Amino acid sequence: MGAAADHRLGRCVHGLARRTRQRYSAGHDRPLGGYLAAMTGFGAYTAAWATAVRLRGRPLPDRPHPWDVALTAVATFRLSRLLSKASVTSPLRAPFTRYVGVQGPAELHEEVQAEDGKETVGELLTCPFCMSVWVVSTLTAGQLLWPRATRTAMGALAALAGADALQLAYGGLVGKATKE
Repeated sequence: MGAAADHRLGRCVHGLARRTRQRYSAGHDRPLGGYLAAMTGFGAYTAAWATAVRLRGRPLPDRPHPWDVALTAVATFRLSRLLSKASVTSPLRAPFTRYVGVQGPAELHEEVQAEDGKETVGELLTCPFCMSVWVVSTLTAGQLLWPRATRTAMGALAALAGADALQLAYGGLVGKATKE
């Protein structure tokens, strides 16, 4: 294929992407290119983990054990919220977000900066649901490569989630008791 054909193909693909973005967005500014980059990054991330597991020769389990699924779910929940909402982790999000205010106990509400590719990263960093995809992949790979250490860390995160629930319940009970 010659340079002229490459150039025509590039213009055609660019035009198709532009039209797709315009039709999809319905007049809203949607960072589809950033999302595509994030999906590509996630694919590379999981491929790297899969390669590491394969190179270490670790066998995959026939099926996940229910206890591991429950522990992974609770640990993923807690670590995702810690990374995406906690005050203490705000320096990680600060380059991509702007502080708006307190959202709940020890959690912040931040707005994503919509400039130069920061929007997609900001959305990933402030959305616990988005963050959980990355966290669960990391914890799953960790269970395959370093099962004891990963389960220990997940147990600590699960205990933290339980402690958080108890703190909230206690606060609610104290609030009720002092109103009467």
